[in-house]
Amino acid sequence: MLKKSEITAHIDHTLLSQTADIDQIKAICDEAVHFGAASVCIPPAYVKEAAQYLKGAVPVCTVIGFPNGYNTTEIKCAEAKQAIDEGAKEIDMVINVAFLKDGRYDYVEDEIRRVKEVCGEKILKVIVETCFLTEKEKMFMCKAVASAGAEYIKTSTGFGTGNATFEDVELFSRCLDGTNVKIKASGGIKTFEDAAKFLELGADRLGSSSLIKSLI
Repeated sequence: MLKKSEITAHIDHTLLSQTADIDQIKAICDEAVHFGAASVCIPPAYVKEAAQYLKGAVPVCTVIGFPNGYNTTEIKCAEAKQAIDEGAKEIDMVINVAFLKDGRYDYVEDEIRRVKEVCGEKILKVIVETCFLTEKEKMFMCKAVASAGAEYIKTSTGFGTGNATFEDVELFSRCLDGTNVKIKASGGIKTFEDAAKFLELGADRLGSSSLIKSLI
């Protein structure tokens, strides 16, 4: 199995609680630096303060259209622009799941493309909330994310009815073979054994609020 230090390099150390305060945000920033995390993933309202606090030691990631995804595209683009202007290096956006379920495939793909245009060279991860999707819809989202130019497809918000599964990461890995899109497994990853398994199956990033905390 991978060493814990090798696994932490793939973790987006996450704090998205509604009650998170600035001291808690600074604490996960310190933890991310100490344990070599890939990024800190925090609420948009704290991006500016976190970026100033970290001074580039670890990338700041934030969430857009979170957690339900039903904001308009214009609002998601505005959120992304503000976050980037304030120092975010990575954006995790939630798709409009309802529109996907309604068969509005062109809208869903175009929205990703428009947010990616705002992100420019910054990393865009597309949260598809797999717990609500059929296999056909998951496969479509792999194609849509690749076509729209985003860097990552992400399994879950952690606020839905289910979390990342090995089966979904395996499916994504197969569907994305031959593309440049990477996979972020997120939600419910509680052990380093599970984290290692997700990486083995093809995930490149892991969203977790507890793995690095378990090392303290």
